[in-house]
This record gives sequence, C-alpha cells and structure tokens, in this order.
Amino acid sequence: MTCCFDIGGSKTVVADMGENEKPVIRHRQVTPADDYGAFLETVKAMAGEASTPVGISIAAVIDPHTGLARSANIPCITGRNLAGDLGETLERPVYVMNDANAFAFAEAKAGVGVGHRHVLAAIVGTGIGGAVIIDGKVMTGATGNAGEWGHGPASAMRTGTLLPAIECGCGQTGCVDTLGAARGIERLHEHLHGLESDSYEILAQWHGGGEQATRTVDVFLDIVGGALANMVNMIDPSIVPVSGGLAQDELLLEALDAEVRQRCLIERRDRLLVPVRGGVESALIGAAIFAREAHDAGNP
Repeated sequence: MTCCFDIGGSKTVVADMGENEKPVIRHRQVTPADDYGAFLETVKAMAGEASTPVGISIAAVIDPHTGLARSANIPCITGRNLAGDLGETLERPVYVMNDANAFAFAEAKAGVGVGHRHVLAAIVGTGIGGAVIIDGKVMTGATGNAGEWGHGPASAMRTGTLLPAIECGCGQTGCVDTLGAARGIERLHEHLHGLESDSYEILAQWHGGGEQATRTVDVFLDIVGGALANMVNMIDPSIVPVSGGLAQDELLLEALDAEVRQRCLIERRDRLLVPVRGGVESALIGAAIFAREAHDAGNP
C-alpha cells in the first residue's frame, strides 16, 4: 500500500493506493500555503502512522539537481527541499513530483498512454501545462520545466491575428497561457469583438454556429494548436492525453486535434489528442506509482 498526496494551492488530498491502481481518498484539508511549519505538520498528520513510502504530487517545479521547490501557489515551499524535509518529519521515504508530471506519469503507466513509448500530456483548462514521458520515465529537463508548453510566446499565424500582449503569472508577457486557457478565450472574445462573456457562453455560442464565437474559437485554435503542434514536432509522441476543463468539450478537442495534426511536420492520419479525466485521481495515481518505482529502485 502506498500513501499518496495531491497538494495544490487551496487543498491537500491524501489517499492510499494498492496494486489495483485505484486510490482510496482518506481526507481533504486546506493547504497551509504561507506557513512552512504548518505545511509539514499538516502532511504529517494526514499521512498517519506507517512506514510505507509516500508519493506527493504538488503544484510546484522541483529542481532535478537540488530538489528545491518553486511554487507560485504555495509560497512557503519555495526554496525548500520538500522530499528531504518531509522525509525527516514523517520518518519514512518521501518522493515528490510536479503535478503535471504526475498526471502524465499516471496516463503513461495506467491510462491511455499504456503501450506508448513517447507520451506528451497536455493540460488545457484554467491554465496551460504539460509533461513528457519517454520510455516510462519523466523527462524533467535541466531545470525541471520540461513540457511547459504554455509559457512560450503566443502567435496566431494561420489567421493572421494581432494578439494583445498580456502579462502572464510567470512574469513574462504574451505567453500561450494568457490566451489559450479558459480565461484566454474570454480575453480573445473581448479583444476581437469588445464583448465580455465567460468561456462557457462563448463555447455554447460556437456550438450553435454564432459568427463572433466562431471567429474567437478559430483564433484560439490557431494559438493553442500552433503551440501544441510545435511540441509534437519536437517530442514526436504517439499519443497526447489531454485533461482540463476545456478538454472535456469533445467538439473543441476534436477541432484542436485536427488543428494540431494539420500543422505537424509529418502527416498524422490517426487521432493524436485523447481526452482524459485527469484531476485529483490522476495526480494521486501518478504520485503513488512514482513513489513505488523510485523506492523499489532505491532512488532518493
């Protein structure tokens, strides 16, 4: 049995997972994002008394060389060695990974990516993110940021659309994340038509054939499809599991899949983007399998 956590900026979830790859959630609690001591004690209390390994999926980038974390949503962990500190606090082995990596790992090991050597997982929802799994291993890169395709410059070359330059939460300006996420559709709609609408309303109008919404979604597909096709050309995956709120709109995902395949260097006749549920369950599964494999291999 492996104890696994999904830790976000607002809540922390703990579960137990056996060999059936089905996590059983035990408890949910507010994440103490601004107090590191309280953060450590919360995880300790939720983990309970045991000696089994602990796998943690967290909304943070983990430096692959130093183990130090960086997180905008959980500021108290920035600059901290989570695996080391939690290992001492819990007195048991702790293995920490980025939440996007956990999602990708779950899909590659126990989801739609099983049997695929090259998996590019994408998140298209409140934010834009992703991760890369090659031969069953997480590709972290030199700084732990591999797969973060949402933080390159946004462009709409196919439609020839001049885009607004919006400051991104990462500190840069004009990232794909600012116009490709759910809030991005709303920003595009206002930029193109001067109308304030939420993403659900815009997509509903698009489904109904609305002219303005169709224009907005076309530019959205140009931005997101172009950025994702660039990643596909670099990584050359055989499947792209996609999670997030926007990915649950089947027609939108079909349109995005067509956009990506049209812009790939090598022709892709079969569907590439596959919708998955993602969310807490995937993060827990990925964290548990990661901890189990790392512990069995004797990796710190």
